[in-house]
Amino acid sequence: MDVNGSVILPVVAAGVYREELAQAVLSFKKHGQGQLESVLSKALGRAIQGAAGTMQGFCLIPVPTTTSAFRKRGFSPVHLMLRNLARNGGLGAGTLACALRKGRAAAPRQWAAGDLRERIRAVMPTPAMAGGQKGLGRGARVKRVRGSMRAGALFAPAIRGRSCIIVDDVLTTGATLAEAARAVHQAGGVVVGAVVLAATRPPDAPIQLAPAAPQRGGTPDSEKNKRRKGE
Repeated sequence: MDVNGSVILPVVAAGVYREELAQAVLSFKKHGQGQLESVLSKALGRAIQGAAGTMQGFCLIPVPTTTSAFRKRGFSPVHLMLRNLARNGGLGAGTLACALRKGRAAAPRQWAAGDLRERIRAVMPTPAMAGGQKGLGRGARVKRVRGSMRAGALFAPAIRGRSCIIVDDVLTTGATLAEAARAVHQAGGVVVGAVVLAATRPPDAPIQLAPAAPQRGGTPDSEKNKRRKGE
């Protein structure tokens, strides 16, 4: 993933966002299936171990959820999974640092007199805005999240000069992770990578899955993992 056109941020995903994993993530985030927290946390923990390797003393920084999403769900999925791992010793040599928060809104635009059309466009949400970032391309997502995060004053000294791994639930275009990396870097943290629970499959960059040995009396795992027609 390209951050600010200059830094390549390595991202480790626990799995591909499709089929059972996609259903589990949606059920956990949007349909109140709290019993999925344990299994999803373990998957996220394995991805963290893969990203960290032998690194010591690093910080795990969750991407903050939006205020509206928190009000609707009553929890932040990423923070919940990381705290579950922390309780059970699943963070390895890392420490949880909830260093990021949503930044203040940008200053209001100064409109020219009589510019009624622009005013209407500014206050009327588009269908994509009403549904969050879903359906937006990379460019639109980058513009939407730019400047939306910052490090809290309490945690900024704690991450300064330390290796930091950013954690989110689903990777799509990478715009959210790029904004989180910018905010951590601005606070003095050294961003060494990111971890997500699931990553979508870019149409021009299929994710390679390791082949598995055929199973007796059933369909080989490699056949199950092939992308279905029309998926």
